[in-house]
Amino acid sequence: MARDEPESRTISVLARFDESLRQQAMVFATLNLFALAALLLLHSLFSSLLGQPSPVLLFTLGAAFLLKMLELLWLWAGVRSLSKARADVVVWASISLNIVVAGLLTFLTNRADSPYFVLLALPILQAAYCFSLPACIGVILVANSTTFFWVWHFAQSHPRAHAAEFLEDGAVSVVYALMGLLVWLLVNQLRNDQRKLAGNLRELERTRERLVIEEKLAVVGRLSSAVAHEIRNPVSIIVSSLVTAGRPEVGEQQRREMLVIARSEAARLEKLTSDFLFYARPNQPKRHQVALADVLGYITEIAGVHAAKKEIRITVEGDEALRANVDREQLQRALLNLLLNAIDATPVGGQVAVRSSRPSTQSVELQVEDSGDPIPEEVLSRIFEPFYTTKPHGTGLGLAISRNIARVQGGDLIVARNEPGHVCFTMTISDEGSPDSGAISHG
Repeated sequence: MARDEPESRTISVLARFDESLRQQAMVFATLNLFALAALLLLHSLFSSLLGQPSPVLLFTLGAAFLLKMLELLWLWAGVRSLSKARADVVVWASISLNIVVAGLLTFLTNRADSPYFVLLALPILQAAYCFSLPACIGVILVANSTTFFWVWHFAQSHPRAHAAEFLEDGAVSVVYALMGLLVWLLVNQLRNDQRKLAGNLRELERTRERLVIEEKLAVVGRLSSAVAHEIRNPVSIIVSSLVTAGRPEVGEQQRREMLVIARSEAARLEKLTSDFLFYARPNQPKRHQVALADVLGYITEIAGVHAAKKEIRITVEGDEALRANVDREQLQRALLNLLLNAIDATPVGGQVAVRSSRPSTQSVELQVEDSGDPIPEEVLSRIFEPFYTTKPHGTGLGLAISRNIARVQGGDLIVARNEPGHVCFTMTISDEGSPDSGAISHG
C-alpha cells in the first residue's frame, strides 16, 4: 500500500496539471469571444466612421464567434483534462485562427486604422503565456508582419493615404512586441518561482518523511526501554525471591514468604504483559446493543470497595433508557481504568461523577469527573503516553489503553476539564450502527 502512495500522488499532480491547461484554454477562448463581440459592437456604433459592416464581414465575425464558442463548449463539457500535447494543438489553432481572422476582417474594412488589428494582441498574449521565448517571438513577428503587410498593401491601393496612419500602425506593432516580451518575462519569472517552490515543497516533504521515520524510531526506542524497565523489575524480584527460597539455611516461614512475593510479581508481570499486548494490538470491537446504565452500574459496583476506603461517593448520571451499539467488555475496561484513576486522585470524602449522554445520534459520550486537584501541565502533556505514570506502583498503561479503546470504536478520549475540584475525562464512542442513528452527522 505504501508503494502505491507516490504513484497516486504523481497521478494527482498530473491531473491538476491537465486541469490547469484546460482552464487556461477556456480563459483565452472566453477572451476571444468577448473581443469579437466588442469589436462588432464598436463597428456598429461607429459605422459613420468605419462604414456599415458588410455581409461578408458579419459572416466572418459570426463564423469566428461560432468556432470559438464550439471550442469553449468542448473544453468545458467535452473534455475533463487536457494533456500538454493536446493543449499545444488547441493553442496553436487558436493563435492561427485569430491572426487569419484579424487579417481578413482588416481587409474587409479596407482602412489603415482598422479596429480589428486588436485581435492580434490575443495570439501574442497566448503565445507569451503558453510557449517558450522563441515561439513567442515567432508569433510577434507573424502578427507584426500581418500589420505591416496590410500597411504596405493599403499604401499601394491608396497612394494619397496620410502617412500618420501608417506611423500609427507601426507604433501599435512596437507596442504589441513590447507587450508580448514583457508578458513572457513575467510569466517565465512566475514559472521559475513556481518550480523553485515545487522543489522546496518536495524537499520539505522528504524532510517531513525522514522526521516521521526518526520520530517513529524514537517512539519505538522509548517504548522498548519502558517495556524492558517494567519487565526487569518484577523479573529481578522473582529471581531474587526464588534464589532466597532455595537456600538451605532459609526457614520454612521465610521460604513461603519468598514464594508469595514471587507469585505476586509473576501475576503483576502477567498483567503488565497482557496490558501491553492489548495496548499494542487492541481487538476489533464486537458491537451489540448495550444499556449504558448497566455498564456504569457495573463499573461503579466493582470500584465501590476501592472508593469506600477513602469515603468517596460515586454518583451516576444519565438516561436510564440510553442504549448504544458498542463493545461492552472494551467499554467497561476503559471506563473502569478512568474510574479507578479518578478515585485515586480524589481526596478523602470527595466525590466522583460518572455520566452518559448522547450528543448526536451517531455517538455517545461518557464522562468521569473527580473533585481532586487539577492535573499539572507537565503531566497533562504526557498523560496518555504509554508507561508514563506518577503512581508508585502504576504501569502507565491504563489511560493509554482507554484512549485506544475509544479510538478503535471510532471515538476518542480527552481531558475535557482540568480545574480545582473538577477534573473531567470525556470519552466519545461512535454509535453509527444504532437503530436511531443517521439523523445527525457525526462531527
